Amino acid sequence: MGNELNQERQGGSSLVVGLDAGGTRTRAVLATALDGRPLGEGSAGPGNALTVPVPQLTEHLAEAVGQAVPESLRARVVAVAGGFAGATDAAADEPGRRNALAALTAALRRLGIDAGAPVIGSDIEAAFASAPGAPADGLALVAGTGAVAMRITGRRGTATVDGDGWLLGDDGSGFWIGRAAVRAALRMADGRGAPTVLAETVGRELGVPGDVLPGGAAGGVAGGVVRNLSPDVVQGVAEGAPDDARHEAPPPAGGPTGAAGAGSPADRRPLPPDDTPWSRLHREAYRRHVLPAVMAEPPIRLARLAPLVAEAAEDSVALAILDEAADQLTNAIRALDPHPGERLVATGGLIGPDGPLTSRLEARLDTLGLTLDWVPDGRLGAVALARLAREGRT
Repeated sequence: MGNELNQERQGGSSLVVGLDAGGTRTRAVLATALDGRPLGEGSAGPGNALTVPVPQLTEHLAEAVGQAVPESLRARVVAVAGGFAGATDAAADEPGRRNALAALTAALRRLGIDAGAPVIGSDIEAAFASAPGAPADGLALVAGTGAVAMRITGRRGTATVDGDGWLLGDDGSGFWIGRAAVRAALRMADGRGAPTVLAETVGRELGVPGDVLPGGAAGGVAGGVVRNLSPDVVQGVAEGAPDDARHEAPPPAGGPTGAAGAGSPADRRPLPPDDTPWSRLHREAYRRHVLPAVMAEPPIRLARLAPLVAEAAEDSVALAILDEAADQLTNAIRALDPHPGERLVATGGLIGPDGPLTSRLEARLDTLGLTLDWVPDGRLGAVALARLAREGRT
């Protein structure tokens, strides 16, 4: 790309800029207006037009575009298009669109780029346009940290399913999977859920002491003496645990109830990875570590636990979570009334070439007559939209 950029400095062709501004980072691409050939790239911080304040969003956009477009080439930029998380082109006064337009206009002015009014759309619309041929109509699916499905008509989103954020939706997303992993671990600890290796892996990721994890408490409790627990854990449990839990004898080999979440001790199954008991005191200590660790971070950070579920290939609880996630994404597509053979463009790490949900989702979509057309992101789609805007075809 460096040689092409050097050659372009000596030429005189028109250039365009495409932006993919997502919830995690903002990426910009400089390309030729004639054929969309990439010449330069830049990246910066988050670009969600609803959650990032306009001044900060302006800084991120200026940084990304400034990296992608050398100062000597900025006068030749004839069109700019951006796909923004939190924005749509459905209405001129839509808050996300208004914020994105204000921030991008200010960033371009700061860089000395005068390319007329930029094209503003959603990151989903940009991702859809990234598919070969820059399609104008079809379905788009995003499954990464969040999850959303959209019907695209004339390169504009006309119907949206989910994308409602961590509090209200994003079903089947990385956040959703990570939260399900913590819920499964806590339910194993309190006796409502089936044994799962997620209790150990999630606990380790969240910094739970090893002697509190399942299988790490071989001594258990005997004669009122807690063994293999650090002093701070013993104190924390003793101050808040029920009286009967503080003095219980070691339970027989086994653990919480089966998958149904209820039953007598006779129904309990051995805990992975061996038959080492996980006493009530240790389980209480586990919960006292997990809950504060989760609450201390932004909720969306639970998405970082999703890979732990994908790695637990032989665990029935983990497999059930992945299956349910694939069902949720399929339901989102089904809600858009798809037609067999319709174009379905997808992006996001969960459903990429090596994604943990790819094969599951493909099997479900096959019953709807749909196939996934995956793209890595919306950068090339934003370039395509900028080129179309230059030609007056958007």
